[in-house]
Amino acid sequence: MARRLMFVQLKTGHGTDRGPSWIGWVDFSKTWSTAYFRGRTLRRAKGLSAANFQDVGTAEEFWLSAPKRDRTDTRYGPAGTEVEPEAAEVYRAFLAGAALPGRENG
Repeated sequence: MARRLMFVQLKTGHGTDRGPSWIGWVDFSKTWSTAYFRGRTLRRAKGLSAANFQDVGTAEEFWLSAPKRDRTDTRYGPAGTEVEPEAAEVYRAFLAGAALPGRENG
């Protein structure tokens, strides 16, 4: 399984880009079609208006993407994306200019 530091935002039940969001470690299946985050199994989904993954158990929609150095991960969202403690050191290094683990070559 591949593990990546990702920006994750819950879309279901919240206005445009207003759901809670996290910077944390996400594990991906070999085909990258399934993601595992905070005990959830998320499957890549097409045809969703503002999301690219859907929880297989609850059908909640999520947006997953690489974090941005300028911290503009959400367009209109709440300030204060939660950075998970296990990801904090790597995230700080990324913000300071280091490559994300697994993405050293782009």
